[in-house]
Amino acid sequence: MDVSFAKTPELFGVFHMSFLAFALVIDIILVFCLRKTKSETLLKIINILGIVMVVMEVWKQWFVFTYIYDAFSMWFFPWQLCSMPMYCSFLLPFLKGRLKKAVLMFLATFSLFSAIMALAVPSDMLRPQIFFTLHGFIYHEMMIIEALSAAFVVFREEDQEFRPAVRLFLFMAVVAEIINVIGYHVIDNNSLRPDMFYITPYYKTTQVVFRDIADALGILPEIVIYLGLIILAAYLVFLLERALIKKQRTVA
Repeated sequence: MDVSFAKTPELFGVFHMSFLAFALVIDIILVFCLRKTKSETLLKIINILGIVMVVMEVWKQWFVFTYIYDAFSMWFFPWQLCSMPMYCSFLLPFLKGRLKKAVLMFLATFSLFSAIMALAVPSDMLRPQIFFTLHGFIYHEMMIIEALSAAFVVFREEDQEFRPAVRLFLFMAVVAEIINVIGYHVIDNNSLRPDMFYITPYYKTTQVVFRDIADALGILPEIVIYLGLIILAAYLVFLLERALIKKQRTVA
C-alpha cells in the first residue's frame, strides 16, 4: 500500500498537468450529461459520492496513522473546507427545506471553488506515496462532480438564495477555529496540530499570498480577509452558474 513515486510529483509537473487535463475533459462531458438529468437522479449521485467520500476518508486516516506519522495527526483531521462536501453529500437524504437548499447551494458554490483551487495549486497533495496522492486528486474531482450536480438542481428552482450558504460556511469556519484552538492546547507537536480552514490564530497560514498578508497586517486581519475573499469568490461562482444555467434553460 505504501508504494512511492520514483520522484515526488511537482507542482505543474507532468503528473499534475496530466490529471488536470483528464479532469477537464471529464468535467466538460459531465456538464453536457448532467444538464438533462432529473434532479432526483442528481441528488442520488451526490449522496452516492458522499458515501464513497466517507469510505475514502476512513482509508486516509488509516493511511496517515500507519504510514506517515504513526500517530493521530490533527493536521489531517477531517474538518477542512474540502472536507465539508463529504458531510453535506452524505447527510443530504436526511435534510429538508431550507437547510437542504443551503447545503446544495454550498456544494454548488463554495465546494466548487475550493475544489478547483485545490487542484490548481495542490501543494499539500503532491506527496511521495502514490495512493495517498491519487486519493487527494480523485477526492477533489469528486467534489467538482458533486458541485456540478448540485448546481443543476438549485438553479432549476425559482428561489436561488446565496446567503444561507454563506451562513453555513461561517458556521463551519467557527467550528474549524474551535478545533484549532483546542488542538493547539492539547497537542504538543507542531506538525500534528490542526489548521482547519487554514485559519489557526496561533501561526501564519501556509497559503501563498495570504502568508504575506499575515506578515503585513497580522494573523487575525489575514484570517478575516481570507474568509471574506472565499465568500466573494463563491458569490462570483454563484452569479456565473446562475447566468449560464438560466441561459441553458432559455435555449432549451
